[in-house]
Amino acid sequence: MARYGYFLASEEFTPAQLLEQARAAEQAGFECLAISDHFHPWNDQQGQSAFVWSMIGALSQVTSLPVTTFVTCPTIRVHPAVNAQAAATAGALVPGGFRFGIGTGEALNEHILGGAWPAADTRMEMLEEAVQVLRALFTGERTTHRGKHYTVENARLYTVPDEPVPVYVSGFGPKAAALAGRIGDGFVTMGPDEDLVQQFRRAGGGHKPVLGGLKVCWGTDRQEASKTAHRLWPNQQLPGELAQILPEPAHFEQASTLVTEDMVADSVVCGNDVDQHTEAVAAYVRAGFDEVYVGQIGPDQQGFFDFYRKDVLSRLHDLDLAR
Repeated sequence: MARYGYFLASEEFTPAQLLEQARAAEQAGFECLAISDHFHPWNDQQGQSAFVWSMIGALSQVTSLPVTTFVTCPTIRVHPAVNAQAAATAGALVPGGFRFGIGTGEALNEHILGGAWPAADTRMEMLEEAVQVLRALFTGERTTHRGKHYTVENARLYTVPDEPVPVYVSGFGPKAAALAGRIGDGFVTMGPDEDLVQQFRRAGGGHKPVLGGLKVCWGTDRQEASKTAHRLWPNQQLPGELAQILPEPAHFEQASTLVTEDMVADSVVCGNDVDQHTEAVAAYVRAGFDEVYVGQIGPDQQGFFDFYRKDVLSRLHDLDLAR
């Protein structure tokens, strides 16, 4: 049976709001949490960007749910050895368990130290080597690594969880899905793409977990909810590789002028139609996902949690039983 989680958008909400959402998600019946790892928001309307490792430490004190990063880039902005220490500490702290979701990242967050933004194939090569560093350090043993992209000299993590932190690899195309199948303990992708899931499984993913998610905008007025989604998250409708290569929130705002409110309304579930919300989540389960995370856009968080607790999660569980 699938598990249903809540997605904490660190680009849109303050640290205190994220903690309150985590508590409310557990009370509403969500079974797991995911949290984004950004240096910048996608646009200034979102307006936040808390440091993910501080947030995970705080989350460990207010909820018993497992937590997954959706996702961290462990290759450029922060060295993989430092990411390994952060993830291992999170693994030792989070009561429900911590899963390290990683990916090749976006220029939006990774360009800040002044380095060039590598091509996609190079970023995947860097990610694969970073995973080697992570896994070596997660053993708690003394590690030296001299690779093409990274050097680690006589490093040892003294604080590690009882079991190594699972590494879930993100991908949005066939090459990335194949890489995730080969090196990951699980796969993270956003759309309910059954072909991509099968690519991951054929490449070595087998029966490992597949995680995905979507944003919705619950509200009693569908038109107002659509306006809120368009104001805050038009970037989700940008095509191709723009999300990976645009370097600043201002550039996303410029590109997002091409995204109309109708485009958002056609692609994001807005309003309070139970069937629409249920179907949007169930599409992931039919595509082979094991965990589906839902994030609420905008300020009406409690209304969303009440709605999902009373109407949506029970329907989803009934559908699981029917399968």
